[in-house]
Amino acid sequence: MKPDSFVYEDGQWYYIGASDGAKRKFESYRKKNTSRMFVGGKYIPKTHPMHKAGHYKTFEDAWNHTQLNKQTKGHVYAVVNPAWPGWVKVGKAVDAQDRTNSYQTGSPLRDYELLAYSESEDKGEDEKKAHRLFDKEASERKGEWFKLSNEKAYTIIQDLADLQDPLPSPRQLRIV
Repeated sequence: MKPDSFVYEDGQWYYIGASDGAKRKFESYRKKNTSRMFVGGKYIPKTHPMHKAGHYKTFEDAWNHTQLNKQTKGHVYAVVNPAWPGWVKVGKAVDAQDRTNSYQTGSPLRDYELLAYSESEDKGEDEKKAHRLFDKEASERKGEWFKLSNEKAYTIIQDLADLQDPLPSPRQLRIV
């Protein structure tokens, strides 16, 4: 919030709206924002499954790993770092951009880049599917890191919902 977003007139503080320039009483603004969630300065709507009123730097500041992992909806994502050309990391998160931002603390250059992400109803299952698809295309694998082109990784993540799984998940197998 910019300091010039507030004005003091007639013995009262007012907030000047960024989108419309309208003047609102600060007290109304303050009450309204007590029920909102902001992560990294980005507004998170109340419809988001991990909504929790407050201002947080990351989702991990609002929720612990156990709570985040219990949430099935989220993103399957691919990140890259120029320090490792040709390598792509595939993972899952409640919010892909928030997760990418958390990687930045491990890099003095803050050079991780979110290559692509796909919305998911079951991020755990979709991440496994993505790993199997990446395994099929990559020339090498180290954990969740795959050696393949950024273009191929982007295509796999963007088309994840439409791509045929190369192997059925254990959940899909039936013993007859």
